[in-house]
Amino acid sequence: MTSLSTSGTERRRWGFLTSHALTLLEVSKTPDVTVRDLARRTNLTERQTHRVLDDLVKTGYIKRMRVGRRNHYSIDPSRPMRDPSFAHHRVDSLLGALCS
Repeated sequence: MTSLSTSGTERRRWGFLTSHALTLLEVSKTPDVTVRDLARRTNLTERQTHRVLDDLVKTGYIKRMRVGRRNHYSIDPSRPMRDPSFAHHRVDSLLGALCS
C-alpha cells in the first residue's frame, strides 16, 4: 500500500474493502478478466491476486472455467457473507450495493 503525507508524517493508506471483496467485485464486472488486469484494478500484486482467487474458488464464491487459453469466472451470488456479523446476508447483497 502507498503512504499519504499528512502534516509531514507518513500514514498508511487503507480502505473499507478487503482484497477478497475487491476481487469479487471486479470479477462480477468482468468475468473474463485476466489475472494481470485484475491485479491492476484491485491494486494487488499478481501473486496476491492468484492467492485471493484461489481462496474464493476453494470456498465456492467463484467458479473458474477454462475457455481456450483463458479463464472465465462466475460468482455464486447465493453464498453467505463470511463475516459472522453479516452471515445472514448473501454475496449478491454486497454486489448489488457496490456495483449499482
